[in-house]
Amino acid sequence: MNAYSRRDFLAHQSMGFGSFALAWLLKQERAQAKPKSVDHKPHNDLLPRESHFEPKAQAMISLFQHGGPSHMDLTDPKRELSRLDGVEYTGDIKFSFVNEASKKLMGSPWSFKAHGECGTELSELLPHTAEIVDDICLIRSMHTGANGHEVSIRYFHGGIPGVLGRPTLGSWLVYALGSETQNLPAYMVLTDPGGLPVDGVTNWSNGFMPALFQGTVLRPKEPRILNLQAPAHLQGKFQKQNLDLLQTLNQRHLEQHPGEAELEARIASYELAARMQTAATEALDISQETEATQKLYGLDNPKSREYGTRCLIARRLVERGVRFVQLFHNNQPWDNHSSIKTGLPAICQKTDQPAAALVKDLKQRGLLDSTIVHWGGEIGRLPVTQEQGSPEKAGRDHNGQGFSIWLAGGGIKGGMAYGKTDEVGHKAVENVVTPNDYQATIMNQFGLNYEDLMYVASGREQIITANRPAKVVQDILA
Repeated sequence: MNAYSRRDFLAHQSMGFGSFALAWLLKQERAQAKPKSVDHKPHNDLLPRESHFEPKAQAMISLFQHGGPSHMDLTDPKRELSRLDGVEYTGDIKFSFVNEASKKLMGSPWSFKAHGECGTELSELLPHTAEIVDDICLIRSMHTGANGHEVSIRYFHGGIPGVLGRPTLGSWLVYALGSETQNLPAYMVLTDPGGLPVDGVTNWSNGFMPALFQGTVLRPKEPRILNLQAPAHLQGKFQKQNLDLLQTLNQRHLEQHPGEAELEARIASYELAARMQTAATEALDISQETEATQKLYGLDNPKSREYGTRCLIARRLVERGVRFVQLFHNNQPWDNHSSIKTGLPAICQKTDQPAAALVKDLKQRGLLDSTIVHWGGEIGRLPVTQEQGSPEKAGRDHNGQGFSIWLAGGGIKGGMAYGKTDEVGHKAVENVVTPNDYQATIMNQFGLNYEDLMYVASGREQIITANRPAKVVQDILA
């Protein structure tokens, strides 16, 4: 990638038309082309492409929970941990904050209960997720082997722990399959009004791929796209004449500079911007939703309204052909080093109802069969207490040895809990799943063999797992 990056261009455009279209190299007439087969040859477009084999999923929504949700307090009940509350842990533990470290085991302050026909046990902090347990696959045996945030985030998104400069899962999917819509970007990111997540734009990086495969970021508050509509005096026939002239001049210039990917991307950005004036305005207008739907997502509750709004927008985007949508939090609200008794309920109140509503809504609209929903963070928490003075201020340190995520839809089995951690929730001990396994499995559901989807960068054939050990987790597939 040359020195003039996509982010540089976004900065110059001040989040105007260009900011929502730069990741788009699809000319309007090319969008009508027949799907091409996925092959090993790098390409620089978003033409629709066929998968390696029949896919189960066509789209994905990732609800990434930065910070490390505490699995033994939410999704992985540990009665032995509760029984040993206050007892010194005899196993080996790696601490991130040694000065506040303790080996005193801390049982969960919250009760667990079985739910649904499957009988999966969940914490009282997740009453709405409890209503969808028969639709989700709860993986209780995730493992990164690292306790740090950035190292594990990059593992989940890019395939190698801690390594920068690699495309994220969304980039790989749109590179492989192209776009199903010519009016909206194929890969969209919904950030938090409070700011960027930990590791910033790396979370949706195109890495060594061309800029058009990077996630396109919606503004976190209204208007979510600045300058979408032209001024009143420029609209209509006058605007069309200007756009036609611009297209002619741009095409002439492009013919004089064949193969210039950045030039093509900038030209295409204006074409997409024109189409988005109608499509994006309609897609982002949640006032079209019924009162019942808005209430389902918790828009009537100040605690869940903001996150619920983004979950609802995510559903509207995939409904209109967007391939991959990610939701992120400001910083890392699940990083409960201290005051977990107040901090953990607070973030659950923000996210629990909207996340469950997304699954319910997709299901009732017939979209869950073809849409994967992912919920989870990059790590979990330790079973011991992180001392912070008084008991009310106690928390839990990082733990990448064992934690939970859940998946729903897109051919993933519902109503099951997969894998186990040890008796106190420290380490994954049965059916261990790594981020590379997660990536391979997601690819499989999109009809892609992760080992056969390659991109040549710096003369080397690259795959999403970077040739690290990986497997498709067949046991969780319907």
